[in-house]
Amino acid sequence: MPGRNALFIPGPTNVPDAIRRAMDVPMQDQRAPDFPDFSLGLFRDLKKIFKTETGQVFLFPGSGTGGWEAAITNTLSPGDKVLAARFGQFSHLWIDLCQRHGLEVEVVDVEWGRGVPVDVFGEHLAADKRHEIKAVLVCQNETATGVTSDVAGVRRAMDATGHPAMLYVDGVSSIASIDFRMDEWGVDLAVSGSQKGFMLPTGLAIVAASQKALTAYESAKCPRCFFDFGDMMRTNKDGFFPYTPATTLFHGLRASIDLLLEEGLENVFARHHRLAEGVRRAVGAWGLKLCAKEAKWYSDTVSAICVPEGFDGNAVVRLAYLRYNLSLGLGLSKVAGKVFRIGHLGDLNDLTLLTAIAGSEMAMRDLGIAVELGSGVAAAQEYYRQTARPVDMPLASAASM
Repeated sequence: MPGRNALFIPGPTNVPDAIRRAMDVPMQDQRAPDFPDFSLGLFRDLKKIFKTETGQVFLFPGSGTGGWEAAITNTLSPGDKVLAARFGQFSHLWIDLCQRHGLEVEVVDVEWGRGVPVDVFGEHLAADKRHEIKAVLVCQNETATGVTSDVAGVRRAMDATGHPAMLYVDGVSSIASIDFRMDEWGVDLAVSGSQKGFMLPTGLAIVAASQKALTAYESAKCPRCFFDFGDMMRTNKDGFFPYTPATTLFHGLRASIDLLLEEGLENVFARHHRLAEGVRRAVGAWGLKLCAKEAKWYSDTVSAICVPEGFDGNAVVRLAYLRYNLSLGLGLSKVAGKVFRIGHLGDLNDLTLLTAIAGSEMAMRDLGIAVELGSGVAAAQEYYRQTARPVDMPLASAASM
């Protein structure tokens, strides 16, 4: 089909031209004496994205799942107890990973469409008088349901009970897109991936560890080799790596960090919120609902949209792809067939996101879902128009163009 695929899944996301060009470099010697001139700057500036001054950032070849494994295996031991909520496919998979490593997971099952129940976590922590819970796991943005949880609220609950557990955050689809404050929120392990808000191809697991987590490394007994913090720390301090790093991705990461810092993180977060709100206005105009049950759970990086009873959300995704070359996100696990997802993170603006809204309308209408063509587009257009950045252009000049 002519034209570029319209990619609106919640990752991998579109790669900006500046990042693609940055990665188009010859292979280089990762052990050359001048390599640290490049790599040490990456470590330094990544800490700005995580908003940490005291933490240490690790770059592993892999995806977010590799980052999960690195965080768990380097800081915990088989038999350790962790507290986690299961409210979507990715929070479920994190729990599964912990169980496979021999951890005891105290699972709080939550209705899909809601986020981490801060009050329930507080109750569990208060009841843990012997402090057997070693870690609290929070999926900041549950991609399957379009739900964002309150990480700061979890930290307040931990502090209110005086519980010494470490706080782990899955920020794979939130960091570099949604507000994240590692030091301020007392996060001990934060996990992200290159293919979401960093706007890179898949291939880097980006992990940030607090000093408390690095101390826990010294006694952690989970088996590890490829993801060992110690091997990384011994070589990273001089700007090198214990094995061959993904140097081309590093050049893309350098360009990504530069773009994010140039725009300003607060502006990045505001842009994502504004674009997401336009999608939410479109969903309301269609007469449909989000999987997220309340506004406080709404994600600014992905919207999971419930289809009417009797229709298949996955059919919407399939038809959109085959007929209109539009890639939307499938419903996963418990919400398979019940929702379709529009990813709205990374390199996006008003007009590109209107493409996803228009294509979704057409695919739903083709399948017989009673949405009025143009209704969602118009609602989003009006919101974007009203909230657009002011432009200092005299009306007379505008009329003469």
